[in-house]
This record gives sequence, structure tokens and C-alpha cells, in this order.
Amino acid sequence: MNGGSLGLRTGSYGLLQNINRAIAGGEISKSLSNVRKSSTKMLSGIREKERPLPNAWYRYIGCRKFSMLLLIAFALLVFALGSFVVNKDSTSPNVLQRIGTLGIVPYVNGGHHEASQILGEKDKKKDENRFLIPAFKGASVLPFHHPCANFTFPPPPPPTRRRLGPRPCPVCYLPVDQAIASMPSSSSASPVLHNLTYVLNENPIKSEPHGGSDFGGYPSLKQRNDSFDIKESMAVHCGFVKGSKPGHGTGFDFDESDLAELQQFHDIIVASAIFGNYDIIQHPQNISEEAKKNIPFYMFVDEETEAFMKNRSILSSSKRVGLWRIVVIHNVPYSDARRNGKVPKLLLHRIFPNVRYSIWIDGKLQLVVDPYQVLERFLWRQNANFAISRHYRRFDVFVEAEANKAAGKYDNSSIDEQVDFYKKEGLTPYSEAKLPITSDVPEGCVLIKEHIPITNLFTCLWFNEVDRFTSRDQLSFAIVRDKIMTKVDWSINMFLDCERRNFVIQSYHRDLLEQMPPPVPAVVRRPPALPNTRGKTPGKRIPRRGRDRRSGSRRHRKAAASNREQFLLNAV
Repeated sequence: MNGGSLGLRTGSYGLLQNINRAIAGGEISKSLSNVRKSSTKMLSGIREKERPLPNAWYRYIGCRKFSMLLLIAFALLVFALGSFVVNKDSTSPNVLQRIGTLGIVPYVNGGHHEASQILGEKDKKKDENRFLIPAFKGASVLPFHHPCANFTFPPPPPPTRRRLGPRPCPVCYLPVDQAIASMPSSSSASPVLHNLTYVLNENPIKSEPHGGSDFGGYPSLKQRNDSFDIKESMAVHCGFVKGSKPGHGTGFDFDESDLAELQQFHDIIVASAIFGNYDIIQHPQNISEEAKKNIPFYMFVDEETEAFMKNRSILSSSKRVGLWRIVVIHNVPYSDARRNGKVPKLLLHRIFPNVRYSIWIDGKLQLVVDPYQVLERFLWRQNANFAISRHYRRFDVFVEAEANKAAGKYDNSSIDEQVDFYKKEGLTPYSEAKLPITSDVPEGCVLIKEHIPITNLFTCLWFNEVDRFTSRDQLSFAIVRDKIMTKVDWSINMFLDCERRNFVIQSYHRDLLEQMPPPVPAVVRRPPALPNTRGKTPGKRIPRRGRDRRSGSRRHRKAAASNREQFLLNAV
């Protein structure tokens, strides 16, 4: 294949009416109006030119064939001019923007336009053209010959068409072979920080009232603040504080055979986890033979999930389920299964010390695009080393906190304590002043990462917030990102959530699936038997309906009764 492949799982690209309207910047509607105006002017011009036609033309116009040819030529001319006008407008700088290198601010979905919370109703028109801005520092502009250089979102759906919930949108992926060829030959430069080591403490002691765990080492507030002072060499808390190496006497321990496996070098890995038997294992689809050969897929499970899989004969002695290599965790550090899942999610660089790139997906997600294509689209093409999708609806931490409380995601007082702590540190609601940052709230079920010191530091400090406060990692993402960004020239590629939904399919958690009623078996409808027409002349018979059919049946019964009476009389 020479061109880019268009990843499109559905004809719907979701609740993106306002986003696509922002992308178009009004240019699509202008182009359509230009088409209408140009065609109207052309029609009026033709009519004016038809009046002084010489008499000789009337003989040709009277010919039916000539009239049809003239009409077809006129229609082709109008179509060609209209296409030229549309193409000219659609390739204007406001529309022809590279998807992924530009962001839409603020990110809105559905019928509720949350932009009014930031810009205000009176400023929305004035700032309409400011919605298209660099999504992160260092974003690249695609070369003209790139197969995806001219890719844009399709026109928005009609505003009257109802959209329920978020949906995937089109993504331009390179073919697998071209994506593999795009892999950088060397690691990206890590700004300022070049040497990152981790704190070890055999007997961690909690010295302050805030949360934390033996696994995380209870870093003090002073140690926490010092960890945001980026230097060339740093030593920070990053889990696994006990024992000689991660997974060996630290809590979150592995079997010896797994330890040797996790120490091996890989360019790319894909990882996921299921704890507390909370999800059903999802099998990746559309994975190339190159990826199956070169990219290992690791699924971390606790002993409870392992026992369930063995009882259902899902897991055999080979420790493999489809593409997934199952890694069993012993001595889990937390009683909360969701919090245990944050260990591999945020600390993959500690579990896999010799890996260049990783793709993390939550256990409820099914990967349906090749890993090489995902990495090329969201990291390599963007000159980025960390990518995560924005939340599909919320972009403000304070709004996200209230949504978590309303949904009962965590203890409300703990959420309030965390948010109040961040307020004192200077966290403010999302506003226009934060541009070009497009959101403070991620949809954190997918992390795409290059393992270099600065990204490893980011996920270490993000994990420390999850360990100290609530396990709701959306609440602590922005404070860690912003503190690092104030010290170094580094940023994160926060892409649209509809793009994430293009390469992963989200399923329900196990408890919801078990509560669902079983599917109703389909009713097999057999076709009606063909009437017996043997010995009869073929002809179309009009079936009787309603009252006529019933009355016809009565006439048939009366006729049959009279025939029987006549037969008895004749017999007598």
C-alpha cells in the first residue's frame, strides 16, 4: 500500500458536531453558500445570454438529442465550477490542519456546549478562529508527501441528527510496514533530566497524616516538593521501595520465571491488567504478523483472577490466553483492586527496565488497531514521547471531582481533601489562560509512552499522588503535569477521545455483564409453504384480507354444508 489507511470502525464519528464546526471554522458553510451563489449567478447569466440567440439556433434547440447534450454539458460545467469553489475553500489554512498536531479548545461533545464556561457567550464568535492551536509543544507539521498530510475530519453530521454518547471518529493510520519504518532509531532527548534513580527503604515509616503505603514508601511533603525540582540527576520515590528489585520481596511480587521474562529487552510492549476478577479478558484484533512476532502482550492478574481463570479452563500451564502472556501477582500491596491496577499502569518502566515504548490499555478495553500504527500515529508522527486522550466531556479538575462524588467513585471527603490540597498549591479551574493546554482531565484508560527519564519521572510522581490521595488518577494528572512543565520544556500529546475510541473498543466490567439478562433467542421464521398448483392454470391470485377474508370463509362453509345436504337428499 502506498497511501494511508483510514481507521474507521463506524460510520458515526460521534458527538463531534461542535468540534467539527470548530475545525471548519465556518469555512464549510461558506463554501456551500459560494456554490449556491455561483450556480445562481451562472443560471441567471445563461438566461440573459439565451435571449439574443440567432434564429438558426432554434432549429438545433428543437432537436431533442441536441437539447439533451447541451443540458448535460451545462450540468458538468456547473459541477466542475462548484467543486473548484469547495476545494478552494476547504483547503484554506483554517481547515487543512494536521489532525493530532492541532487541538480544539475547549473539547466539547454532545449538545451541551461547555465552551461557554470558558470563553463566555459574547466572546465565542470573536475567538472562533482561535480554537485551532498547537495541541502540545514540539508538535510536528507533516511533510507534503506524507500519506496522511491532507487528512481532515469529515463534515459534521446534521445538527438535527441525535447522537447518544461518545463515538469513535476517523483516524488516518499508516500501513503497518510504513509505520514500522517510521520508528525512531534512537531514543528521544530527555529535557534537563538525564539520570533517574529510585528510593529504596526496607522499613518505610508514615510520619505525616496524609495517606500513602508501605509499597510507596510514605514520601514526606518536603520530599514530594523536591521531586518537582527537575535536575540532571534525581532520586525519587516510585513504588517498590522494599526489596532488591521490583517484583522481588517488594509487594506486587512475580514468580521467578516471570522476573526473568520481564527483564528482557523489547522495542515495544502492550500491557494490561485485571485485578479482583473485575473484567473479562479482551483479545486484540487486527494485529499484524510483524507485531505478533516482535511485540509481547502482557496481562497482569492477581491470585483471585488466576483462580477464576483456572476454574473456567481459561488459563493453562503455558500461561497464555490468546496473544496475552499472563503474569500472576503475589502479595498485592492494596486491598482495593482498582488501586492495585495503578501499579502496572503507571510504573511499567519499573517492571520493564529494558523497554523503549509501551502501550497500556485498561482490562475492559479491546485493542483493534496494530500497535505499530498506534505508536506512529500518536507518538512518532507528533514528535511526542507521551500521549493520552482527553476526557470526552470534562476538561476541568473541579468539575471532574464533583462528577466522581456524584457517581460514588470514591469517598467524598477524601476527594474534597485532595482537591482542597491542590487548591492551596495553586490549582485553578481550567480557563483560556491555560492555552495551548487543551484539558486538565484525561481519559486515562490508555497510556502511550516512550520510556525516557522525563516520562518515567512524570508517571512516578503521578503514581505518588495516587498513593497519597485517592485512586482517581484523573484528579492528580494536571497538577503533576503542570509542575513539571513549569520547570522544563516538555509537554504531553492530549489527543481527542474519539480518536482513542477508534483503536480500542470498550466493554463492560464483569459485574455489569453478569447482571445483564441473557440475550433473547432469535425467533426462526420459516417461509410459508408454496400453494399446490398442480393441475391448475397459472395465474395471480389476490389474497383476501380482513372482513372479506372472514366473509369468504363463511361462504365457503355454507357452500360446503349445502353440498352435504344435497348429497343426503339424493341418497335418500
